[in-house]
Amino acid sequence: MNRFKVSKFRNVEVRLSRREAWISNIQAGTAPSSGNRIKSSCSLIAFNSDRPGVLGIVPLEGQGGDKRQVAHLGCHSDLVTDLDFSPFDDFLLATGSADKTVKLWRLPAPGQAPPSGPGVVLGPEEHPVEALQFHPTADGVLVSAAGTAVKVWDAAARQPLTELVAHGDLVQSAVWSRDGALVGTACKDKQLRIFDPRAKHQASQSTQAHENSRDGQLAWTATQEHLVSTGFNQMREREVKLWDTRLFSSALASLTLDTSPRSLMPLLDPDSGLLVLAGKGESQLYCYETAPRQPALSPVNQCILENVLQGAALVPRRALAVMSCEVLRVLQLSDTAIVPVGYHVPRKTVEFHEDLFPDTAGCVPASDSHAWWTGSNQQVQKVSLDPARRPHPSFTSCLVPALEPHLGTAQPAETPVDDADPSEGFSSPPSSLTSPSTLSSTTSGIGTSLSQRSLQSLLGPSSKFRHAQGTVLHRDSHITNLKGLNLTTPGESDGFCANQLRVAVPLLSSGGQVAVLELRKPGRLPDTALPTLQNGAAVTDLAWDPFDPHRLAVAAEDARIRLWRVPPEGLEEVLTTPEAVLTGHTEKIYSLRFHPRAADVLASSSYDLTVRIWDLQAGAERLRLRGHQDQIFGMAWSPDGQQLATVCKDGRVRVYEPRNGPEPLQEGPGPEGGRGARVVWVCDGRCLLVSGFDSRSERQLLLYAAGALAGGPSAVLGLDVAPSTLLPSYDPDTGLVLLTGKGDTRVFLYELLPEAPFFLECNSFTSPDPHKGFVLLPKTECDVREVEFARCLRLRQTSLEPVAFRLPRVRKEFFQDDVFPATAVTWEPVLSAQAWLGGADGQPRMLSLQPPGMTPVSQAPREAPARRGPSSAQYLEEKSDQQKKEELLSAMVAKLGNRGGPLPQDSFERRGRGRVGEWPVRPAPPPPRRVRRLPATAPLPPSHCLVCAPRTSRPTISSGLTCCCRAPEPHPTSHSQTGRRLPGLACRSPEAPGPWASCTPVDCLVPLLSLGLAASLQLPASMWSQGCRVGGPQHGPGQALGSSSPPPSY
Repeated sequence: MNRFKVSKFRNVEVRLSRREAWISNIQAGTAPSSGNRIKSSCSLIAFNSDRPGVLGIVPLEGQGGDKRQVAHLGCHSDLVTDLDFSPFDDFLLATGSADKTVKLWRLPAPGQAPPSGPGVVLGPEEHPVEALQFHPTADGVLVSAAGTAVKVWDAAARQPLTELVAHGDLVQSAVWSRDGALVGTACKDKQLRIFDPRAKHQASQSTQAHENSRDGQLAWTATQEHLVSTGFNQMREREVKLWDTRLFSSALASLTLDTSPRSLMPLLDPDSGLLVLAGKGESQLYCYETAPRQPALSPVNQCILENVLQGAALVPRRALAVMSCEVLRVLQLSDTAIVPVGYHVPRKTVEFHEDLFPDTAGCVPASDSHAWWTGSNQQVQKVSLDPARRPHPSFTSCLVPALEPHLGTAQPAETPVDDADPSEGFSSPPSSLTSPSTLSSTTSGIGTSLSQRSLQSLLGPSSKFRHAQGTVLHRDSHITNLKGLNLTTPGESDGFCANQLRVAVPLLSSGGQVAVLELRKPGRLPDTALPTLQNGAAVTDLAWDPFDPHRLAVAAEDARIRLWRVPPEGLEEVLTTPEAVLTGHTEKIYSLRFHPRAADVLASSSYDLTVRIWDLQAGAERLRLRGHQDQIFGMAWSPDGQQLATVCKDGRVRVYEPRNGPEPLQEGPGPEGGRGARVVWVCDGRCLLVSGFDSRSERQLLLYAAGALAGGPSAVLGLDVAPSTLLPSYDPDTGLVLLTGKGDTRVFLYELLPEAPFFLECNSFTSPDPHKGFVLLPKTECDVREVEFARCLRLRQTSLEPVAFRLPRVRKEFFQDDVFPATAVTWEPVLSAQAWLGGADGQPRMLSLQPPGMTPVSQAPREAPARRGPSSAQYLEEKSDQQKKEELLSAMVAKLGNRGGPLPQDSFERRGRGRVGEWPVRPAPPPPRRVRRLPATAPLPPSHCLVCAPRTSRPTISSGLTCCCRAPEPHPTSHSQTGRRLPGLACRSPEAPGPWASCTPVDCLVPLLSLGLAASLQLPASMWSQGCRVGGPQHGPGQALGSSSPPPSY
């Protein structure tokens, strides 16, 4: 190759698409992963959403002006780390996840039901899956990397064909060569390895790729001899290297970009040799041309993006707009949109250019997994990109059977691929994914009779509380001027506690002081010192007795539990002597939990690694639970009070039956992180919810089946990265859990289900400043008439404020019995401590929350649907302009109710041409309506005036109105003879004849504006350019009746 030969891509232009072509209103995920977070086939786009384990699916091309809707597919119980579309089947998607599995999905085609589950599941692996890719020539073969293991899978047989070994650290990338014979891997041990998986499981070649171990990625060129790697050098500068497998000791070409912590994603098009480098978290794209024969990496251009890039993918060449010379299209994934970026070669003629678009690999595989594994090297047949030679043959993989179409659904017609420029708007193949706003579309080829169950399967079930609104109540209900709060309570404590009457808040003062505030007495606290409870040691946790609202249990660092009794009228003086003191723990106590059904039963956990259960009536320890190997982060009673669950720093979740023995009944794996955790029973005691941290310090929720802890969590949901432990508050009536941490500004709301999808996200509550604590009040504190399903207390630095969570409902005059089922009476004990310790159990009494006089909404009469007539615009379109004006004028007169008799102002007019009398003194008129001010233009002749233009069918009203136009000749008839006048208006007549220089059709507009009918007449703007005398005062252009100053404009 002549090194002086000019590249045909030297003048490539980058065309950012217009905003109309963006896929907006998405919520992309930003969790760290080695994958590109977005992939595209010729029909669909899949990307990581902001919910771990959930992908967003959207059609690649839009239909006309219809907005593309994003559907969501719940794939895994943890973060999706990588994904890939089959090169042959546009609707076959493979996903890898941190839950250590690889799944294959058949995405829905038009008129078909969505998948209820994956078609193929591979694994689980020993480590999270980091990378995966389909084979480029054989159907049913893919490679995956998990930890140090790289496996080549036969997806049809659901078993690995071979495992590629010898990796010394985490494998970051695994890719196939273009002919499918070799596999290249990049590893954290800085080595670049080449494997021939059918020959041996050891690497055939290896070399040091980059000097830094951070985020190495690979991409093959059109041949199996050359590939590109990206990484970092020893100075943490980003590098790109071009390699030749025949001379593997050193790179053919190397390029150093800049110093940045962002890893590079290499997007290489083998047919054109164009390489696009995209950095996560950056806002620019680098484009280079790979020339292995020179060898060189030649810069082409750079592109500055409008949004920060979170992921990027190439669109297959078969989906490019070849007639506009689009040689490359990059899909940029940002936080809220997918932006197409097109690379075009400018050409003078609009035709197919074969030099830019050589034949490319088609969509029919050359072999299956068995033939490839036995040695077949047959290549995929190439097809032309010339639109005149389309359509190409299609292929549907047998790995995951095609979904059966629903009965009664319309079958889509074949639509040829449109080669329009994506920067001018998408208009290519019909959408292959159903969504709520496209179910009724007939142009997209999607049937209109999909069932609600099919729609829910595609979009996932939604919570009826998804539109919940959290609102801070009025300041009159706040307790303000709090001083000296203790903000250093242990992470195992909620920081404060509350019941329906009082709030207990630990103070920073020495001696373990606790302030008790009355919720029934909101307002500003005095500047003087508050009466407190003196504990004598720093407070670690505190809790109100659910059956005795005046008794408070306080745990301290001196390993003692003090029971205080607050007077019914409130704490008015300092108390130094508790009602009782419980001793027995040998280390400081950090968690207290009262029994939910038995009176006088309290559980405590301590640094001595024991959980002790106390009989408060006797003031003695009754039971002791063992088995913990490290600090106990949290504990919780089951709703029936028979079992006690704990989560420990040793990474285990345990369930005890305290009355049957001190050892755990069962245990299972807990959160990986050791920074803190909480546990709570949910779903009527069938499940356990644990909040904690993963190994990357990301806060997460783990949902367990209460009877199968050993099998691990049923679902894992990652939330965000924050230092504080999430404190769960569960409402058993609604199934909602509220989650927030000390120092957070956001409260998460989720509805929990015992089966998939397990977590249904609802609107979260966000506060302007961080809170120090957040607790849930009893259900009886909710305002049921306002559909308030939860009320909480939010502790701030200097105040305490209630937060109400309400559900928007239309018919609030009815009792919302679907939101407020009968609630358990949690303030009355079911049995005594002695009875419970003896083995007895009981059920609580249930209470209806229906206020007196309110009818349940389930029994409310159904409202008849309002009959909607044709719109005024449709009504006017059926008539001529003349008919419109006549009917509007008649309607205007009828509205005034004065068709037959004289108008009110007639009695004030002086008889005579053009003479107007004075208005009598009367109450001020109502404020004028806001009138849109139009720009003044040239005046119109009298023929355009509503007063002077002939109206043969206008009804006669009264006489007395004279023309106000300066016409060169007298009118053939006068207004007094024809009786043509507009109601409620008297016009000023010119005193001297002359050529018409101005007309005052504004006199006609003023009453029309008062009736809201002027816009329907489509009157020209020039009618606003004159003045009139209405009722005495002079009005300028664009002024309303009864006003002496211009009205405000819209």
